[in-house]
Amino acid sequence: MRVISGSAKGRPLKAVPGMGTRPTTDKVKEAVFSMIGPYFDGGRVLDLFAGTGGLSIEALSRGMEQAVLTDVDKKAIDTIRHNLEATGLSKQAEVYRNDAERAMKALARRGLKFDLVFLDPPYKMKVILGLMELLEELGLLEERSYVVMEHDAEDRYEEPVGALSCTRRAEYGDTAITIYRRET
Repeated sequence: MRVISGSAKGRPLKAVPGMGTRPTTDKVKEAVFSMIGPYFDGGRVLDLFAGTGGLSIEALSRGMEQAVLTDVDKKAIDTIRHNLEATGLSKQAEVYRNDAERAMKALARRGLKFDLVFLDPPYKMKVILGLMELLEELGLLEERSYVVMEHDAEDRYEEPVGALSCTRRAEYGDTAITIYRRET
């Protein structure tokens, strides 16, 4: 794994030890950013179930100003911090060991809003729609923000969720990417 483009281009990223995390492949990561970017002029990214931090690190490298990364696994948190240091992006990021729902509630209490959200829970969890509803309910999304979901290709997510509308879906083997855009 590596950073594909931007200020940290080519820097290697460490994987989370063990078999509990499924890192986003470079091919899928490149496809995601070609669909939503590929580059940004500032903004804030939220990465729930961050794993290695690779998606948020890529977003920071491509011009996002700030990132908030969360995961419940201590090994993942340690890996995220290592990868942020290795890419020189740690000053632009906040890293929290917390579950997604509690993290979102804490961020809402701080009044934070995000331009880009990555939702990549373990495929067996089936919590994506509930988390998208909570993003809307808590007011965590900026106008015209993107929510990028990585999930099992067998699962379909294409119905609107509040002001979020599905704009794109693509499959890469057993992985699917579904992208929502917030429009009001």
